[in-house]
Amino acid sequence: MNLFEIGILDFIQEHLRTGFGDLFMSRITVLGDGGILWIALTLVLLLIPKTRRVGLCCAVSLLIDLALCNGLIKNLVARTRPYVVNPDVVLLIPKPGEYSFPSGHAAASFTAVGALYFNRSRLWIPACVLAVIIGYSRLYLYVHYPTDVLFGAAFGILFGFLGTLLVRKAGELMERRRAKKSGDREK
Repeated sequence: MNLFEIGILDFIQEHLRTGFGDLFMSRITVLGDGGILWIALTLVLLLIPKTRRVGLCCAVSLLIDLALCNGLIKNLVARTRPYVVNPDVVLLIPKPGEYSFPSGHAAASFTAVGALYFNRSRLWIPACVLAVIIGYSRLYLYVHYPTDVLFGAAFGILFGFLGTLLVRKAGELMERRRAKKSGDREK
């Protein structure tokens, strides 16, 4: 599998790289560093009363992503990065320090997309476009294999779903407790 994936990355390097692409991709990928863009979006959503619940779902989902993707899965799989396998490639960005699988950039991006989608926020569409570009930037920059990005996206969507589910279930539990307290007071 590694040879096939290296072939895809080499194809991108040989046939799809341009001066503009080098500049654009090295800038766009920074938006995914540490999930900073998605954290900022979450904070904005939390500050607006109308979108606070969506923001809470994004926050919980991103925390799940942080724990499972970066804390657990990356360390369990411990996949080396493609530039280690093919050291002839000249990187356009500093070498990332952690393991390759799954792509943390893709996971965080699609975690936010998933949380937005499962909460029926129309923001999921532009977020998804940006998430796809960020994911592709990781291939273009030769720092992830295609399966790193694909699984990062899949995990992210799952984490977005789980975060939304947890917030909804917690909300239902709180509503039941409030209703019970109101019922107890009326007696």
